[in-house]
Amino acid sequence: MADLSGRTAIVTGSGKGIGAAVAARLALCGAAVVVNYVHDADSAQRIVDGIRALGGTAIAVQADVCDDEQSRKLVDAAVDAFGGVDILVNNAFGRFSFDPRRRSTFTGGDWSEFHAQLEGCLHGAYLMCSQVVPLMQAQTFGRIINVSSNLVDAPIVPYHSYITAKGGLVGMTRSLAQELGGFGITVNAIAAGLTAGTASSAATTEDVREHIIAMTPLGRLARPDDIAGGVALLASDLAGFITGQCLHVDGGLTMR
Repeated sequence: MADLSGRTAIVTGSGKGIGAAVAARLALCGAAVVVNYVHDADSAQRIVDGIRALGGTAIAVQADVCDDEQSRKLVDAAVDAFGGVDILVNNAFGRFSFDPRRRSTFTGGDWSEFHAQLEGCLHGAYLMCSQVVPLMQAQTFGRIINVSSNLVDAPIVPYHSYITAKGGLVGMTRSLAQELGGFGITVNAIAAGLTAGTASSAATTEDVREHIIAMTPLGRLARPDDIAGGVALLASDLAGFITGQCLHVDGGLTMR
């Protein structure tokens, strides 16, 4: 198991779904974790309570990471509670439903859909990085992991706005990795496959699910814990010489 003892992690959008699994896994590996949420305080507190019940350390902090002041408040809460920030997981994104029946075609959609995804995914990650990078530079250590999607490389269903935003996140990952390597900071991305048991995947039709499973060498959809395992790896010293990469966690559906 990756050892994250003595480190502090912020996981954005971690009150449920993939983010909750990531927060729990990082805590299991020894990190003190800040569980971030926007609306559902009860769900976030359940994640914190579950972590504490297993002997881990966590707090819940409400903040909209797309707001400059609130993103600063989130980072300040981590510093006040745990003394710093060593790991940032940018998991939050704009609300999106993977429903092929109701998706917007390129000519049938409009820019507002793109703007919503760029705001939720890229702007939030930009603001959070803006807050934590100076801290990481000062301590000459840091791990930034951005949660992207395998749809960027394999757009089985062309969800245009979502894929565009997640592709931009991969680009930002690589440019940051180039700039921050000299400070001992690694920046990587996780390209998550369709993940069962999340609110976003609930509307995916059965035929699309079966098509993805049939194309996946490991023969199933991703689970939140699968994504969490990839994040824990990239957050640990095991990945200390890995930066600027996009790790596909999709059972082999996308091979690069």
